[in-house]
Order: sequence, then structure tokens, then C-alpha cells
Amino acid sequence: MNNFLVFSGTATRYLTEKICVSLGIEMGNINITRFADGEFTVCYDETVRGRDVFLVQSTFPNTDNLMELLLMIDAAKRASARTINAVIPYFGWARQDRKDKPRVAIGAKLVADMLSVAGITRVITMDLHADQEQGFFNVPVDHLYASSVMLPYIQSLNLDNLVIAAPDVGGSKRASAYSKYLGCPLVLCNKTRNRPNEIASMQIIGDVKDANVVLIDDIVDTAGTITKAADLIMENGANSVRAIASHCVMSDPASERVQNSKLVEMVFTDSIPYSNRCAKVKQLSIADLLAQTIQRVVDNESISSQYLI
Repeated sequence: MNNFLVFSGTATRYLTEKICVSLGIEMGNINITRFADGEFTVCYDETVRGRDVFLVQSTFPNTDNLMELLLMIDAAKRASARTINAVIPYFGWARQDRKDKPRVAIGAKLVADMLSVAGITRVITMDLHADQEQGFFNVPVDHLYASSVMLPYIQSLNLDNLVIAAPDVGGSKRASAYSKYLGCPLVLCNKTRNRPNEIASMQIIGDVKDANVVLIDDIVDTAGTITKAADLIMENGANSVRAIASHCVMSDPASERVQNSKLVEMVFTDSIPYSNRCAKVKQLSIADLLAQTIQRVVDNESISSQYLI
């Protein structure tokens, strides 16, 4: 009998099934019952007493996904699980990581506090919006990076005159790490906003003429920034432009914008399911990455070899 069990929330079952195949185990049995008023309850259909449990659930909207994870944690704690490890491929609310104006909430810290109070002993997540959010938790955080699957994909394209680009200044650190690893130039797109999800203007800092450009980002929500950057790059003489991002939020009208843009393709991980099909969107699985991390946690081994950059 394995000394650990892997359970899935409703929203991330598609990914948990692949994780369990990679681990060579059966997914744990859990029953989530929903009532007519929208409330729901969680019950484990097998004993978790004295076991290490891994609860896989991304906390993307709606908030049911977060509440479901909290109930899974509470149920495991009350059932005497030895450790409760929250595997959160996409950590929602992470864009609310600071007070950028008066009288606003810091949503990422609030969610971290709720998870801690519920009873987690560890968090495994990927590409937080800001690295310092690891400090919001008072338990160990294993922070993985999508670069482990994205960099091999970029290399497999064998692009001539490759240039890495950041769609905004905030993503320059991530894009710089990619450019250093690949040994290619870096360009930046500088944008100004009127309000959230609405871009006022954008300029390119650097040379993209005759280049094959790859835009790097962590989250694509409405796709306004990434598609505007792609179109601007092509107007400045690039041969082609692709985009790679960790998390496929893709709120409307993102799919339409990507389809109508100059992007050759838009590549995500499968941290969030994507059902609104767009011919240009491709997803690479992080199941093996998460499975290897879970196994290393169980075996008390270092996970540093999981990082390419």
C-alpha cells in the first residue's frame, strides 16, 4: 500500500488523472455532493488516517473551486491525515499581491491565510504571479516553473534569429531568464493602461526586424496585451511571433482576439482547462512535472533538479 494518496477537486480532475498515470497509482476516491442551493459537501470514500494526502485543485474562478479545496483540506484534517499537501497548479487571486492604491484588499494573502487555517502542511504550485507570494504562507512552498516544459518546446521549434520578448515591463525578469538560457536577444514591450484590461498605448524597446519572436508571459486573461504586442512586433518587421504563457485564463473575448491576431500560435500549460477552442491555442501538460514533484516530496528528496531556470 502506498503511504500517500492523490485526490482531485472537480475542476482539475482532467490533470489529476494524468498525474496518477505518471505516478502509477489509482486516484483516491472522494465524493463531492452538491445541494439545490449551490452549497456542497466533501467526503473521502477511503481512509486517509496517517497517510500523506495530495489534493490537486487549481483555484481559478469561480470561487467554488477555492471553497471546494478548503473543504477537502478540512475533511482530510478531521479524518487524521498525516500531512495535507495542496497541489495548486494555478493559484488564483495571485494578481492581488499588494496595495497598489488605497483601500484595496490583498487577495493573495487572504487566500494563503485561509488555506493555512484550513490545515495545509505544504503547497505545491507553479508560476505565481509574483515570486514573493511564497512568503504569504507559513508552510513550505514548492514553487515550480513552466519553463521546465516550455523551454524544451521552444528549442524543438529550431527557430532562426530567435528573439525573446516580454509583453510588459513586469514580465521582463521571466523573459530575461528565457533569453539567457537560450542565448538569444531580449526585447521589451512597454504599455500604459487606462484601467484594468484596457491598454492605452504600447511601444517596443529593442530590434525585432527579421526575427522569429517568442513572447513570454505568466497569465493570459483577456489577451489584450499579448495580441497587441504580437501585432506591434509584426508591424516592426518580425518574420513571425508566437506567445507562451503558463496559465490559460482566457476570459472572453480572448479566444477571438488570439484567433484574429498575428500570432502563429499561443502555447499554455494545462494548469487550467481550456474548452473554448481556438485553432491557434496549444496546451502542454505539466502532469509529469507535478507527479515527479509529488514523488520527491514523499521520498524526502530535493526538487531543485526540476528547475531549468
